[in-house]
Amino acid sequence: QVRLVESGGGLVQAGGSLRLSCAASGRTFTGDAMGWFRQVPGKEREFVAAISWSGLTTYYADSVKGRFTISRDNAKNTVYLQMKSLEPEDTAVYYCATRGGPPIRTYQYDYWGQGTQVTVSS
Repeated sequence: QVRLVESGGGLVQAGGSLRLSCAASGRTFTGDAMGWFRQVPGKEREFVAAISWSGLTTYYADSVKGRFTISRDNAKNTVYLQMKSLEPEDTAVYYCATRGGPPIRTYQYDYWGQGTQVTVSS
């Protein structure tokens, strides 16, 4: 059974930083891309960042480019999202996801975590 568990969310002041982690288990993830999405109540889930298996290819939403960094440790089956210069608009539940194949910016990921809340106060 594939399982993705996010951690690292919390409450932070605007301008602060957080690092999210997502640990994957349940199968071999060799070759899989991983991504981060976020969602606020009443809105669609939106793409944040994605990374290829090798880590050589990364994609970011324009709204987070230059502030967020996605990385992964394949030995630990873990993907990270380092978030800096956080803004109140970054407040959301953050989800990680994995898919076989290259990273993409849309929802076609195979497995999803349960999410972790990030709240940025002004």
